[in-house]
Amino acid sequence: MASPASFAHLVIFARRPVLGVGKRRLAAAVGDVEAVRFQRLAIDRLLRRLAGDRRWTTTVATSPDRPTDWLRGRAAAMPQGRGDLGRRLTSAARRFQTGRLVIIGSDTPAVAPGDVAAAFDALRGHEAVVGPARDGGYWLIGLRRSAHGPLPFDNIRWSSSHTLADTLARLEGRRVARLRTLEDVDDLPSYRRFTARSQRP
Repeated sequence: MASPASFAHLVIFARRPVLGVGKRRLAAAVGDVEAVRFQRLAIDRLLRRLAGDRRWTTTVATSPDRPTDWLRGRAAAMPQGRGDLGRRLTSAARRFQTGRLVIIGSDTPAVAPGDVAAAFDALRGHEAVVGPARDGGYWLIGLRRSAHGPLPFDNIRWSSSHTLADTLARLEGRRVARLRTLEDVDDLPSYRRFTARSQRP
């Protein structure tokens, strides 16, 4: 008999945490070294919290596609591939033709196992689930892959205050659940808020 995790797939989108590869907007504000330090901390925290959970399988969609040695065997890896974010999300989703699929980014270190579990639970009664971000985007999107309908990643204004609204428009007519609002850390104000929260006792 298949385990529950075989029908629940978590994919974490992450760029390789080295100088000059990811977090360019944050690096412009805090410097390359500090941006990479945050990137590594965020990825490590997510993998430590989520990758070992037996309620789902965990795969990291990496960019660039190779090398993947920085994962140190903590999760399976797959390439994001080429194209804009919508094309890469579509490519990732098509790898999972059945079951429940949840995709998160690696720049929201506040994501906890309970958030991911809530997303998978929501997909039992909904075709999709989103976790809104403070900037108008989203930190999580989940899809029930056995549901009918096209993938909702075309013609989206990515990295803008319209990203969530555009995606919800693409999901019109389908039952969509919402999770709590979290904040992506991708600029100086959000970085300062993250640092302040981390220093609280």
